[in-house]
Amino acid sequence: MANGALMEGIEATLFFTFFGLEAIVKKKMNKIKVATVGNPGMHMPTFLGGLPGMSAFATKMMKSEMEKLDIPPIPEFIEMIHDGGGGIYACKAAMDMFHYQKTDLSEHVDEVLTVGGFYEKSAGAQIIFT
Repeated sequence: MANGALMEGIEATLFFTFFGLEAIVKKKMNKIKVATVGNPGMHMPTFLGGLPGMSAFATKMMKSEMEKLDIPPIPEFIEMIHDGGGGIYACKAAMDMFHYQKTDLSEHVDEVLTVGGFYEKSAGAQIIFT
């Protein structure tokens, strides 16, 4: 959504926290898996999602479909958002909780902020959580 907004001339600022933080951690951003247990978007009973190999299978299928549609991988999306003028921020509490340092993050991350710092930076903006 952020990339699409930027392409339409709409300002976009992203705040990555807790498990979303993996999308901007250098060692993890290429290894994100599709969650199959408790994921209503999978349209399958939870017990099936828990079977060994289901997450790997779903991840492989998702990557294949993304390639067919020429959707870039996460690191490329982060770079596109950054290069398009979007703000990319990491949550300080999540960073502390998972023992990450700023050096663990993609070079496209602008800053590590507290929630209050992000609210301050975003004052007057419309915040959308999806």
